[in-house]
Amino acid sequence: AFLELSGLSEIKGVWKESVTLPCAYVPVEDLVQQTLTWTVVHDKGSGTIFRRDSSGDHVLLSEYRDRVSITKDLPGNVSLLILNLEISDRGTYTCQVTWRDSNNSLIAKEITTNLEVVKVAATKPIIRAGELGLTLPAGASTSLTCEASGSPPISYRWFRSAPAGTAALLSSGAELAWPSLRPSDSGTYFCEAENR
Repeated sequence: AFLELSGLSEIKGVWKESVTLPCAYVPVEDLVQQTLTWTVVHDKGSGTIFRRDSSGDHVLLSEYRDRVSITKDLPGNVSLLILNLEISDRGTYTCQVTWRDSNNSLIAKEITTNLEVVKVAATKPIIRAGELGLTLPAGASTSLTCEASGSPPISYRWFRSAPAGTAALLSSGAELAWPSLRPSDSGTYFCEAENR
């Protein structure tokens, strides 16, 4: 019976997001998986992150506790899922599987994957267009809300166009509210969104 582990030699993960380090094999009759271990070598030293054996699943390195799991979806898929990536998670990860064959002898295979953790590029805020030409009766209450997508944190400012192309700053929040509108509130308002 021929067994190979398949995976990837290099993976880039994004800081604070999750990543799957692939490790899989095609199950073969007469070969029973005995142990699965994931080990790592990185700046902080080396150690066994995860071990699965007849007594169950064990997470052995405290900095990975509650952050790692093994895919359960398919037999032979022993990929490692790491949640909430830290910069310090970068390193070389080794997936090792041992099987027992019908003659009771053990077969072991391993593959290694290099994990790089990158900080994703910040994206500029993009404002969702609001309603144009809003007409409301005097005395009504209303509010304008500014919404932008992009890398947080995002700060907002509302302005009102003033004569001669100037602008008056009205509020430094995402919402601009009027409890009771007056005719003098008519005008052109615009919002600005800003992040790093």
